[in-house]
Amino acid sequence: DKEKLRVSLGLKQIQNDPWENVESNYSVGGVYEAEVSNITDYGCFAQLEEGIEGLIHLSELDWTSKNIHPSKVVEMQEKIKVMILEIDHDKRRISLGLKQTKSNPWTEFSNKYGIGDKVSGNIKSVTDFGIFVGLEGDIDGLIHLSDISEEEDPKQALDEFKKDQSLDCIVFAVDAERERISLKLSE
Repeated sequence: DKEKLRVSLGLKQIQNDPWENVESNYSVGGVYEAEVSNITDYGCFAQLEEGIEGLIHLSELDWTSKNIHPSKVVEMQEKIKVMILEIDHDKRRISLGLKQTKSNPWTEFSNKYGIGDKVSGNIKSVTDFGIFVGLEGDIDGLIHLSDISEEEDPKQALDEFKKDQSLDCIVFAVDAERERISLKLSE
């Protein structure tokens, strides 16, 4: 600006743009080491290399803890393994997943247990529509209200069940993709 006698300078213009090689250095579905660079209420950012970072959305942090603050899962500057879920070169955005680098407890359960298998767990909660039972892998199964009692008012039968009570159950259905396990009370 000759009138104001000012010159604007930039450092990044003399360096290579790290986004030029993103597709050749990283691939969707690939697992890479990254460093947590920022934690927000909706997820966290992880840096793959200088100038390249991606968002791990809250829904991609953990298989079982859906509504947990990211600071309970990761710490600033922590080195973590992440999977690249999406690369948007035009918007210079990378979507990352942390849970994808760990085994899926729903799939593990469905591989280990089949329909009719016996499982045990403690009651996590009793609701108007059934009982949630904590199972291995920190996942829950549901005993639906209609499977608890054949009485005219099955809701009365719920009164005999309390949180933390141990129950023996039978696997009725497993849908790992929808993260649902249906149980019945063991006879």
